[in-house]
Amino acid sequence: MKAISFVLPAYNEEGNVLRAVQSVVDVAKRYCSEYEVIVVDDGSTDRTAELVTSAAKDIPELRLVRHAGNRGYGEALKSGLEATRLEWVFFTDADNQFDLDDLRLLLPWTAQADVIVGYRKDRQDPLGRKAGAWVWNRLVRMLFCVPVRDVDCAFKLFRRSTLGDLDIQSGGAMVSTEIMVKLHRAGLAIIELGVTHLPRTAGKAHGANPRVVGRALVELARMYRRLNRLGPGPSALPAPGNVTGRRSVVRGEGEI
Repeated sequence: MKAISFVLPAYNEEGNVLRAVQSVVDVAKRYCSEYEVIVVDDGSTDRTAELVTSAAKDIPELRLVRHAGNRGYGEALKSGLEATRLEWVFFTDADNQFDLDDLRLLLPWTAQADVIVGYRKDRQDPLGRKAGAWVWNRLVRMLFCVPVRDVDCAFKLFRRSTLGDLDIQSGGAMVSTEIMVKLHRAGLAIIELGVTHLPRTAGKAHGANPRVVGRALVELARMYRRLNRLGPGPSALPAPGNVTGRRSVVRGEGEI
């Protein structure tokens, strides 16, 4: 059993956040020796922060980090990661689109890897959102040699010590690409496994918002030169089920 900090970025998720927190707590009690839950309210205009503050009265492991205004997904994730204290860090979104019990699939790999990430086996999003994600994934993999098939999947587990020197610079949707590229090019062992994705039942997704997309493209252009200065990283991928030292990526349930 691991000591895990759970980070949940949230923006206007009053219809989801309490259920999300309870799901994390239930899973943490099953699989963790120690845990904390950090909800980052990124300047919500609804009752997200109020609901988390109230819930924290009954859940001592729950903490709220709050931005005065909406700063973007990357800034919310960065604030959450900086607030963590335990050996492992897991992050997911507060929209209840993942079966958090799938954490059990990631935990057995912690003895062999520094980073264990999910990919959505059957993405439950509208067609337009899936099409946009398909284009984005192929674009960043072409430009940066991103080592995973589903870079923005919000189901990731990191050894906390790997995050200390990352110096995250992306404030928007580019943040997951930046993190994965930097960790891969540092030679860290990365394992990717299929996880369950669920349809959103409350609230509104913001990833396809034109302002969010525009910011992501600006950040992509800005980060292109910076990330490619880091070098190519490991050049070959091992076969599924094998880990070759600390410069590796392992895939579960099929190849890219």
